[in-house]
Amino acid sequence: MIRQAKVQDAEAIKALIEFWAKKDSMLSRSLSEIYQNIGSFKVFEEQSKIIGCAYLSVIWKELAEIRSLAVKEEHANNGIGSKLVLALEEDALSLGIQKTFTLTTVPEFFKKIGYVVEDKAKMPPKIWADCINCTKFPNCDEEVLVKKL
Repeated sequence: MIRQAKVQDAEAIKALIEFWAKKDSMLSRSLSEIYQNIGSFKVFEEQSKIIGCAYLSVIWKELAEIRSLAVKEEHANNGIGSKLVLALEEDALSLGIQKTFTLTTVPEFFKKIGYVVEDKAKMPPKIWADCINCTKFPNCDEEVLVKKL
């Protein structure tokens, strides 16, 4: 079941993100950042356990980013990630946002659900605000993928 995250979920979300961050598959998020954005997180819960998460970060009036998409390794490839992205796309549409994007090291997943590769240079500078603090900066290995909703 997909639901809105609660503050009580923050530590489980952090653990899920950190698992993949340690494998260099996504960026780490501080617990503070997770709490600050908890209202934008969705979680996939099964038998009272968080097995997936993601959040929508509004960048500008027509653009939002899908961030921190993570699914427990033993539940990967079961459609949970796709369901979380779809839920966030629905949130974006309800906010009047017409385009979502992601920065990812796993572009094939997003291509399967309708995202297309975009030239990083074509993206507005505002999306790079977090990059300056990234451990990969300036040698980013992530790709930008976008989807018009």
